[in-house]
Amino acid sequence: MELRILATPQEQAGLLNLPWDTPLEDWPAFHLVALPRGISRHVVRFVRINRRVYAIKEIVESFAMREYGLLRELQRLRLPTVVPVGVVGGRQSPTGEVLDAALITRHLEWSLPYRAVFSDHLQPDTVDRLVDALVALFVKLHLFGFAWNDCSLSNTLFRRDAGAFAAYLVDAETGEMHRELSAGQRQHDLDTATLNIAGEFLDLAAGERLDPTLDPVEVARRVPERYERLWDEVTGTEEFDVNDLWRITRRMERLNELGFDVDELDVVTDIGGRTVRLRPKVVDVGHHRARLMRLTGIDAQENQARRLLNDLDAYRAATDQQGEDEAIVAHEWVTRVYRPVQLAVPRELRGKLEPAEVFHEVLEHRWYLSQRLGREVSTEEAAHDYVETVLRHRPDEAAVLGRAVRARDPNAPIPRAATVYDPGAADAPDDMDATQPFRVPWDELDEH
Repeated sequence: MELRILATPQEQAGLLNLPWDTPLEDWPAFHLVALPRGISRHVVRFVRINRRVYAIKEIVESFAMREYGLLRELQRLRLPTVVPVGVVGGRQSPTGEVLDAALITRHLEWSLPYRAVFSDHLQPDTVDRLVDALVALFVKLHLFGFAWNDCSLSNTLFRRDAGAFAAYLVDAETGEMHRELSAGQRQHDLDTATLNIAGEFLDLAAGERLDPTLDPVEVARRVPERYERLWDEVTGTEEFDVNDLWRITRRMERLNELGFDVDELDVVTDIGGRTVRLRPKVVDVGHHRARLMRLTGIDAQENQARRLLNDLDAYRAATDQQGEDEAIVAHEWVTRVYRPVQLAVPRELRGKLEPAEVFHEVLEHRWYLSQRLGREVSTEEAAHDYVETVLRHRPDEAAVLGRAVRARDPNAPIPRAATVYDPGAADAPDDMDATQPFRVPWDELDEH
């Protein structure tokens, strides 16, 4: 047998240096990165290559190729999933033992598995927002004909998105892509997800790792209830009088607030011309993110991108450049507005939040500061005040997610927001990937 690596040339160079002739569970610790992960039927490990973290899953090669293809298709549709990197096949140990293939995906920075998020005390409104983010992901996948068939807390990632929460698909092994899902297929997928989520909640509760105020079954039941409401909002038909056309704008705003972009509206009036029937066609997921990337090169989440683009449009109006080429104005905005905000953050604080989220929070801070001072505050002034009064006192989110304190210096200081488990201790979690994982202080994060 010969080793086969399906990946881009840039990715292949780093992958060649990994010990593919060794079973993944036996890889030496110096290759691994300590990150929280969910429960998996397969061996999964995280590695760092050229300052980027990857997740590697050992799986039968035919399954690996199928999942790789599905993830690529979901990425092409700009749906919220991890990025597939490649598949390594033809693995063989020095003794001739045939090893399973390895599916490689890029780790989603600043993210956590839903299982890890729920493994600590949460405010009731935080629980609702997390469930809503998961349901929104489910609806987006179903709109494009993808049946997940194995949604759970372990194979869904959480990430902050301009103050909101966003959910990402991690594992597409059991997924199916169809032209369109029937009501029965959607219901089956939803039933499976509810059962899986309830099971994981009960498992966390049995291990005393779920907030005792949460009822595992009751929280799981929120998923189908909220799914039906969101599905109706996104796909339902609305009828109103022709004099109430403002309801078209309001419907679009509601969909935008839920994270959906309206590409087309199907508006039909009756014969008498008095009643309007409205049905939105939600077909362009990720529109704002794609536009921001095209104009500025900034890779942000959808809500973050919407907020940044709003500020870009406001800058365009404030500088009277409505007739100017959009790309030229965007370059000017990055140079004069966005980049100075990032430079205002001292190097030692840049692990607190990802750059786009920092900018979003600076815009929020600017509004509150202007209200308090009774005058217009510039973005630059707001940025410096935000750094000293807010950001400096936040938990270090990068360290919380296991990126900062590891390995290069075993004596590195532990972030104040983190709790290190002794891997041999009785209370050590069983779903962490390597030694010295960090417990997430969600109570502190909620306060901020």
